[in-house]
Amino acid sequence: MKQKQFAEIRRHLGKTQSQMAQILGVSPKAVQSFEQGWRNIPVHIERQILLVLALKNHASKRASQKDKPCWLTRYCPVEKRQDCPAWQFNAGNLCWFINGTICEGSPQGSWKEKMKICRDCAVYRSAMPLRV
Repeated sequence: MKQKQFAEIRRHLGKTQSQMAQILGVSPKAVQSFEQGWRNIPVHIERQILLVLALKNHASKRASQKDKPCWLTRYCPVEKRQDCPAWQFNAGNLCWFINGTICEGSPQGSWKEKMKICRDCAVYRSAMPLRV
């Protein structure tokens, strides 16, 4: 995640740097450093801010607009679903958040590798109100 994306998400959530720091469990100085590019954004912070953004987006959708789970959107074979953590935990709209999900036929690796695939996926894009 880039510094501009981090700041854009914070503003979209309507949070000050201090409020975002509290949500993320870091200091306000850390949030300022992320946004200014003085510090790299750690993976655990990126994951947490994307989850908060997705949850806000999900809560704002009307019940009729709720998205289908990933295994239906991606036409995942039944035999693959059973081994996938997203299916096991009924988290078909948060598959992008869970490491080890089976997408494109095999379990996904690191967060960075996984997000290369997920950012182009319809499930992830439907969870995000911003292009991040």
